[in-house]
Amino acid sequence: MYTITLIPGDGVGPEIAEATRRVIDATGIPIKWEIQDAGEDVFEREGSPLPQRVIDSIKKNKVAIKGPVTTPVGKGFRSVNVTLRQTLDLYCCLRPCKSFKGAKTRYDNIDLIIVRENTEDLYAGIEFQKSAGETSRLIDFIRETTGKKIATDSGISIKPISVSATERIVRFALDYARKNGRKKVTAVHKANIMKYSDGLFLEVARNVASQYTDVEFEDRIVDNMCMQLVQKPELYDVLVLPNLYGDILSDLAAGLIGGLGLAPGANIGSEIAVFEPTHGSAPKYKGLNKVNPIAMILSGVMMLTHLGKTEEAKKLERAVAAVIEEGKDVTYDMKATPDDPTAATTSRVADAIIEKLR
Repeated sequence: MYTITLIPGDGVGPEIAEATRRVIDATGIPIKWEIQDAGEDVFEREGSPLPQRVIDSIKKNKVAIKGPVTTPVGKGFRSVNVTLRQTLDLYCCLRPCKSFKGAKTRYDNIDLIIVRENTEDLYAGIEFQKSAGETSRLIDFIRETTGKKIATDSGISIKPISVSATERIVRFALDYARKNGRKKVTAVHKANIMKYSDGLFLEVARNVASQYTDVEFEDRIVDNMCMQLVQKPELYDVLVLPNLYGDILSDLAAGLIGGLGLAPGANIGSEIAVFEPTHGSAPKYKGLNKVNPIAMILSGVMMLTHLGKTEEAKKLERAVAAVIEEGKDVTYDMKATPDDPTAATTSRVADAIIEKLR
Protein backbone atom coordinates (compact mmCIF):
# COMPACT_ATOMS: atom_id res chain seq x y z
CA MET A 1 0.00 0.00 0.00
CA TYR A 2 1.32 3.41 -0.99
CA THR A 3 0.23 6.53 0.87
CA ILE A 4 0.31 9.53 -1.46
CA THR A 5 -0.57 13.14 -0.77
CA LEU A 6 -3.21 14.42 -3.21
CA ILE A 7 -3.56 18.20 -3.48
CA PRO A 8 -6.62 18.95 -5.65
CA GLY A 9 -5.70 22.63 -6.06
CA ASP A 10 -8.21 25.30 -7.08
CA GLY A 11 -9.94 26.47 -10.24
CA VAL A 12 -10.30 23.34 -12.41
CA GLY A 13 -7.82 21.51 -10.19
CA PRO A 14 -10.34 19.43 -8.20
CA GLU A 15 -12.02 18.18 -11.40
CA ILE A 16 -8.83 17.02 -13.09
CA ALA A 17 -7.44 15.70 -9.79
CA GLU A 18 -10.51 13.51 -9.33
CA ALA A 19 -10.20 12.23 -12.91
CA THR A 20 -6.55 11.44 -12.27
CA ARG A 21 -7.26 9.66 -8.98
CA ARG A 22 -9.87 7.47 -10.63
CA VAL A 23 -7.57 6.55 -13.52
CA ILE A 24 -4.63 5.70 -11.25
CA ASP A 25 -6.87 3.61 -8.99
CA ALA A 26 -7.98 1.70 -12.09
CA THR A 27 -4.40 0.47 -12.61
CA GLY A 28 -4.93 -1.75 -9.56
CA ILE A 29 -2.04 -0.32 -7.54
CA PRO A 30 -3.11 -0.11 -3.85
CA ILE A 31 -2.97 3.57 -2.92
CA LYS A 32 -4.23 5.43 0.13
CA TRP A 33 -4.88 9.03 -0.90
CA GLU A 34 -4.19 11.64 1.77
CA ILE A 35 -6.14 14.65 0.48
CA GLN A 36 -4.78 18.08 1.42
CA ASP A 37 -6.42 21.29 0.22
CA ALA A 38 -4.31 24.27 -0.81
CA GLY A 39 -4.72 27.36 -2.94
CA GLU A 40 -6.92 30.41 -3.24
CA ASP A 41 -9.96 29.05 -1.40
CA VAL A 42 -7.77 27.82 1.46
CA PHE A 43 -6.12 31.24 1.67
CA GLU A 44 -9.53 32.79 2.28
CA ARG A 45 -10.37 30.24 5.01
CA GLU A 46 -7.03 29.71 6.73
CA GLY A 47 -4.97 32.81 5.89
CA SER A 48 -2.39 30.84 3.91
CA PRO A 49 -2.61 29.21 0.47
CA LEU A 50 -0.16 26.54 1.65
CA PRO A 51 -0.84 25.60 5.29
CA GLN A 52 1.84 23.72 7.23
CA ARG A 53 -0.34 20.60 7.27
CA VAL A 54 0.20 20.27 3.49
CA ILE A 55 3.98 20.50 3.85
CA ASP A 56 3.91 17.99 6.73
CA SER A 57 1.88 15.51 4.69
CA ILE A 58 4.28 15.66 1.75
CA LYS A 59 7.31 15.30 4.02
CA LYS A 60 5.76 12.25 5.64
CA ASN A 61 4.64 10.50 2.44
CA LYS A 62 7.59 11.58 0.23
CA VAL A 63 5.35 11.52 -2.87
CA ALA A 64 2.53 13.90 -3.83
CA ILE A 65 0.48 14.77 -6.87
CA LYS A 66 -1.26 18.12 -7.15
CA GLY A 67 -3.68 19.94 -9.37
CA PRO A 68 -3.01 23.50 -10.52
CA VAL A 69 -3.16 26.35 -8.03
CA THR A 70 -3.96 29.97 -8.89
CA THR A 71 -1.14 32.48 -8.50
CA PRO A 72 -2.28 36.13 -8.27
CA VAL A 73 -0.57 38.30 -10.89
CA GLY A 74 1.39 41.26 -9.55
CA LYS A 75 -0.11 41.11 -6.05
CA GLY A 76 -1.35 38.79 -3.32
CA PHE A 77 0.34 35.65 -2.05
CA ARG A 78 3.46 34.13 -3.58
CA SER A 79 3.18 31.15 -5.90
CA VAL A 80 2.30 27.94 -4.05
CA ASN A 81 4.36 26.03 -6.60
CA VAL A 82 7.47 28.14 -6.02
CA THR A 83 7.02 27.92 -2.24
CA LEU A 84 6.69 24.12 -2.38
CA ARG A 85 9.81 23.78 -4.50
CA GLN A 86 11.89 25.98 -2.23
CA THR A 87 10.54 24.68 1.10
CA LEU A 88 11.01 21.01 0.13
CA ASP A 89 14.19 21.63 -1.92
CA LEU A 90 12.59 20.15 -5.02
CA TYR A 91 15.50 21.32 -7.09
CA CYS A 92 14.57 19.69 -10.41
CA CYS A 93 11.51 20.40 -12.50
CA LEU A 94 11.26 17.54 -15.01
CA ARG A 95 8.93 18.14 -17.97
CA PRO A 96 8.72 15.60 -20.79
CA CYS A 97 7.19 16.82 -24.05
CA LYS A 98 6.24 13.86 -26.24
CA SER A 99 4.09 13.64 -29.37
CA PHE A 100 0.86 11.62 -29.37
CA LYS A 101 -0.83 10.51 -32.58
CA GLY A 102 -4.09 12.36 -33.01
CA ALA A 103 -3.06 15.49 -31.12
CA LYS A 104 -3.49 18.80 -32.96
CA THR A 105 0.02 20.00 -33.78
CA ARG A 106 2.24 21.06 -36.66
CA TYR A 107 4.96 18.64 -35.55
CA ASP A 108 5.46 14.89 -35.43
CA ASN A 109 7.73 12.67 -33.32
CA ILE A 110 8.67 15.28 -30.72
CA ASP A 111 10.41 13.69 -27.72
CA LEU A 112 12.06 16.34 -25.55
CA ILE A 113 12.94 16.33 -21.87
CA ILE A 114 13.13 19.71 -20.11
CA VAL A 115 15.28 19.67 -16.94
CA ARG A 116 14.73 22.98 -15.17
CA GLU A 117 16.60 24.16 -12.08
CA ASN A 118 13.94 25.00 -9.53
CA THR A 119 15.42 26.85 -6.56
CA GLU A 120 17.22 29.98 -7.70
CA ASP A 121 17.55 32.42 -10.63
CA LEU A 122 14.87 35.14 -10.80
CA TYR A 123 12.40 32.75 -9.14
CA ALA A 124 14.37 32.88 -5.89
CA GLY A 125 11.96 35.60 -4.83
CA ILE A 126 14.56 38.20 -3.89
CA GLU A 127 12.72 41.33 -4.92
CA PHE A 128 12.72 45.01 -3.99
CA GLN A 129 9.55 47.05 -4.40
CA LYS A 130 9.56 50.39 -6.21
CA SER A 131 10.17 53.36 -3.91
CA ALA A 132 10.73 51.23 -0.78
CA GLY A 133 13.55 52.38 1.51
CA GLU A 134 15.63 49.23 1.02
CA THR A 135 15.23 49.60 -2.76
CA SER A 136 16.62 53.12 -2.66
CA ARG A 137 19.55 51.93 -0.55
CA LEU A 138 20.22 49.10 -3.00
CA ILE A 139 20.14 51.52 -5.94
CA ASP A 140 22.61 53.79 -4.12
CA PHE A 141 24.87 50.83 -3.30
CA ILE A 142 24.93 49.69 -6.93
CA ARG A 143 25.75 53.19 -8.12
CA GLU A 144 28.54 53.60 -5.55
CA THR A 145 30.16 50.20 -6.14
CA THR A 146 29.75 49.80 -9.91
CA GLY A 147 29.08 53.28 -11.26
CA LYS A 148 25.93 51.97 -12.94
CA LYS A 149 22.79 54.04 -12.60
CA ILE A 150 19.35 52.57 -12.02
CA ALA A 151 16.25 54.72 -12.33
CA THR A 152 14.95 55.62 -8.87
CA ASP A 153 11.43 54.48 -9.79
CA SER A 154 12.58 50.90 -10.48
CA GLY A 155 11.50 47.63 -8.96
CA ILE A 156 14.43 45.18 -8.71
CA SER A 157 14.73 41.40 -8.81
CA ILE A 158 17.96 39.56 -7.93
CA LYS A 159 19.14 36.63 -10.07
CA PRO A 160 21.38 34.25 -8.08
CA ILE A 161 23.07 31.36 -9.90
CA SER A 162 25.28 29.15 -7.73
CA VAL A 163 27.91 26.52 -8.40
CA SER A 164 26.20 24.01 -6.10
CA ALA A 165 22.70 24.31 -7.59
CA THR A 166 24.06 24.23 -11.13
CA GLU A 167 26.20 21.18 -10.45
CA ARG A 168 23.30 19.13 -9.12
CA ILE A 169 20.81 20.08 -11.87
CA VAL A 170 23.32 19.38 -14.66
CA ARG A 171 24.29 16.11 -13.00
CA PHE A 172 20.60 15.20 -12.76
CA ALA A 173 20.17 15.86 -16.50
CA LEU A 174 23.22 13.79 -17.43
CA ASP A 175 22.26 10.94 -15.10
CA TYR A 176 18.73 11.00 -16.52
CA ALA A 177 20.11 10.82 -20.06
CA ARG A 178 22.39 7.94 -19.16
CA LYS A 179 19.69 5.99 -17.29
CA ASN A 180 17.04 6.46 -19.99
CA GLY A 181 19.18 5.86 -23.06
CA ARG A 182 19.19 9.49 -24.15
CA LYS A 183 21.98 10.58 -26.47
CA LYS A 184 22.52 14.26 -25.81
CA VAL A 185 22.19 17.00 -23.19
CA THR A 186 22.04 20.67 -24.22
CA ALA A 187 22.67 23.41 -21.65
CA VAL A 188 20.70 26.60 -22.37
CA HIS A 189 21.89 30.00 -21.17
CA LYS A 190 22.51 33.69 -21.93
CA ALA A 191 26.17 33.65 -20.98
CA ASN A 192 27.09 36.08 -23.75
CA ILE A 193 25.34 38.86 -21.81
CA MET A 194 25.09 37.75 -18.15
CA LYS A 195 28.66 36.59 -17.75
CA TYR A 196 28.71 36.22 -13.96
CA SER A 197 25.38 34.35 -13.57
CA ASP A 198 24.61 32.54 -16.81
CA GLY A 199 28.35 32.48 -17.50
CA LEU A 200 28.83 30.58 -14.24
CA PHE A 201 25.99 28.21 -15.17
CA LEU A 202 27.71 27.40 -18.46
CA GLU A 203 31.16 27.01 -16.91
CA VAL A 204 29.90 24.61 -14.25
CA ALA A 205 27.79 22.68 -16.77
CA ARG A 206 30.83 22.11 -18.97
CA ASN A 207 32.88 20.95 -16.01
CA VAL A 208 30.24 18.45 -14.90
CA ALA A 209 29.64 17.22 -18.47
CA SER A 210 33.34 16.44 -18.87
CA GLN A 211 32.79 13.57 -16.39
CA TYR A 212 30.14 11.97 -18.66
CA THR A 213 32.04 10.96 -21.77
CA ASP A 214 29.24 8.59 -22.85
CA VAL A 215 26.67 11.41 -23.21
CA GLU A 216 27.05 14.08 -25.89
CA PHE A 217 27.00 17.59 -24.43
CA GLU A 218 26.53 20.97 -26.08
CA ASP A 219 25.19 24.41 -25.23
CA ARG A 220 22.92 26.97 -26.88
CA ILE A 221 22.09 30.62 -26.18
CA VAL A 222 18.46 30.79 -25.09
CA ASP A 223 17.12 33.02 -27.88
CA ASN A 224 18.77 30.84 -30.50
CA MET A 225 17.42 27.76 -28.73
CA CYS A 226 13.85 29.08 -29.11
CA MET A 227 14.34 29.40 -32.87
CA GLN A 228 16.03 25.99 -33.08
CA LEU A 229 13.14 24.27 -31.30
CA VAL A 230 10.63 25.78 -33.69
CA GLN A 231 12.68 25.04 -36.82
CA LYS A 232 14.32 21.69 -36.07
CA PRO A 233 13.27 20.20 -32.72
CA GLU A 234 14.40 16.75 -33.85
CA LEU A 235 18.02 17.81 -33.22
CA TYR A 236 17.44 18.03 -29.46
CA ASP A 237 16.94 15.52 -26.70
CA VAL A 238 17.47 16.61 -23.07
CA LEU A 239 17.64 20.33 -22.28
CA VAL A 240 18.99 21.60 -18.95
CA LEU A 241 18.24 25.19 -18.05
CA PRO A 242 18.19 27.76 -15.24
CA ASN A 243 14.81 28.42 -13.69
CA LEU A 244 13.29 31.18 -15.85
CA TYR A 245 14.44 29.82 -19.21
CA GLY A 246 13.23 26.38 -18.17
CA ASP A 247 9.79 27.76 -17.42
CA ILE A 248 9.55 29.54 -20.77
CA LEU A 249 10.99 26.78 -22.94
CA SER A 250 8.89 24.06 -21.33
CA ASP A 251 5.78 25.96 -22.48
CA LEU A 252 7.31 26.35 -25.94
CA ALA A 253 8.01 22.62 -26.06
CA ALA A 254 4.45 21.91 -24.90
CA GLY A 255 3.25 23.95 -27.87
CA LEU A 256 5.15 21.62 -30.18
CA ILE A 257 3.14 18.60 -28.98
CA GLY A 258 -0.30 20.21 -28.96
CA GLY A 259 -0.46 22.38 -25.85
CA LEU A 260 -0.30 22.42 -22.09
CA GLY A 261 -3.18 19.96 -21.87
CA LEU A 262 -0.67 17.24 -22.81
CA ALA A 263 2.29 18.46 -20.74
CA PRO A 264 3.02 16.62 -17.47
CA GLY A 265 5.60 17.60 -14.89
CA ALA A 266 7.45 16.55 -11.77
CA ASN A 267 9.31 18.48 -9.09
CA ILE A 268 12.01 16.25 -7.68
CA GLY A 269 14.35 16.54 -4.71
CA SER A 270 16.75 14.13 -3.09
CA GLU A 271 13.97 12.46 -1.06
CA ILE A 272 10.63 13.98 -2.12
CA ALA A 273 8.81 14.24 -5.45
CA VAL A 274 5.69 16.26 -6.28
CA PHE A 275 3.95 15.61 -9.60
CA GLU A 276 1.72 18.16 -11.34
CA PRO A 277 0.48 19.27 -14.76
CA THR A 278 2.30 22.18 -16.37
CA HIS A 279 -0.84 24.27 -17.01
CA GLY A 280 -2.59 26.73 -14.75
CA SER A 281 -5.86 26.61 -12.82
CA ALA A 282 -8.15 28.16 -15.51
CA PRO A 283 -10.63 29.54 -12.94
CA LYS A 284 -13.13 30.64 -15.60
CA TYR A 285 -13.74 26.94 -16.36
CA LYS A 286 -14.17 25.95 -12.71
CA GLY A 287 -17.02 23.51 -12.19
CA LEU A 288 -17.80 23.12 -15.90
CA ASN A 289 -16.33 19.60 -16.24
CA LYS A 290 -14.75 20.47 -19.59
CA VAL A 291 -11.00 20.93 -19.08
CA ASN A 292 -8.51 18.38 -20.38
CA PRO A 293 -7.23 16.13 -17.54
CA ILE A 294 -4.57 14.37 -19.62
CA ALA A 295 -1.59 16.49 -18.45
CA MET A 296 -2.31 15.57 -14.84
CA ILE A 297 -2.96 11.94 -15.75
CA LEU A 298 0.40 11.83 -17.55
CA SER A 299 1.94 13.37 -14.42
CA GLY A 300 0.45 10.35 -12.68
CA VAL A 301 2.27 8.13 -15.19
CA MET A 302 5.50 9.83 -14.16
CA MET A 303 4.59 9.26 -10.51
CA LEU A 304 4.02 5.53 -11.06
CA THR A 305 7.40 5.28 -12.78
CA HIS A 306 8.99 7.07 -9.82
CA LEU A 307 7.37 4.51 -7.49
CA GLY A 308 8.91 1.69 -9.51
CA LYS A 309 5.57 0.66 -11.04
CA THR A 310 7.01 0.72 -14.54
CA GLU A 311 4.67 -1.76 -16.21
CA GLU A 312 1.55 -0.08 -14.81
CA ALA A 313 2.92 3.29 -15.91
CA LYS A 314 3.49 2.03 -19.45
CA LYS A 315 0.03 0.47 -19.58
CA LEU A 316 -1.57 3.72 -18.44
CA GLU A 317 0.38 5.76 -20.97
CA ARG A 318 -0.69 3.38 -23.75
CA ALA A 319 -4.32 3.79 -22.67
CA VAL A 320 -3.98 7.59 -22.78
CA ALA A 321 -2.33 7.39 -26.21
CA ALA A 322 -5.15 5.18 -27.53
CA VAL A 323 -7.83 7.63 -26.39
CA ILE A 324 -5.96 10.55 -27.96
CA GLU A 325 -5.43 8.70 -31.25
CA GLU A 326 -9.10 7.70 -31.51
CA GLY A 327 -10.08 11.33 -30.98
CA LYS A 328 -13.62 10.51 -29.87
CA ASP A 329 -13.44 10.92 -26.09
CA VAL A 330 -11.26 14.03 -25.90
CA THR A 331 -12.00 17.51 -24.61
CA TYR A 332 -12.76 20.59 -26.72
CA ASP A 333 -9.12 21.70 -26.97
CA MET A 334 -8.23 18.48 -28.80
CA LYS A 335 -11.11 18.61 -31.28
CA ALA A 336 -10.79 20.12 -34.76
CA THR A 337 -12.67 23.19 -33.50
CA PRO A 338 -13.22 24.20 -29.86
CA ASP A 339 -16.99 24.42 -30.34
CA ASP A 340 -17.28 20.79 -31.50
CA PRO A 341 -20.47 19.45 -29.85
CA THR A 342 -18.90 15.98 -29.56
CA ALA A 343 -16.20 17.21 -27.15
CA ALA A 344 -15.95 14.98 -24.10
CA THR A 345 -16.19 16.14 -20.51
CA THR A 346 -13.31 15.87 -18.07
CA SER A 347 -14.91 12.90 -16.37
CA ARG A 348 -15.68 11.18 -19.70
CA VAL A 349 -12.00 11.35 -20.69
CA ALA A 350 -11.17 9.52 -17.45
CA ASP A 351 -13.90 6.94 -18.17
CA ALA A 352 -12.48 6.31 -21.65
CA ILE A 353 -8.96 5.80 -20.34
CA ILE A 354 -10.22 3.42 -17.64
CA GLU A 355 -12.03 1.41 -20.32
CA LYS A 356 -8.74 1.04 -22.20
CA LEU A 357 -7.07 -0.26 -19.04
CA ARG A 358 -9.53 -3.14 -18.68
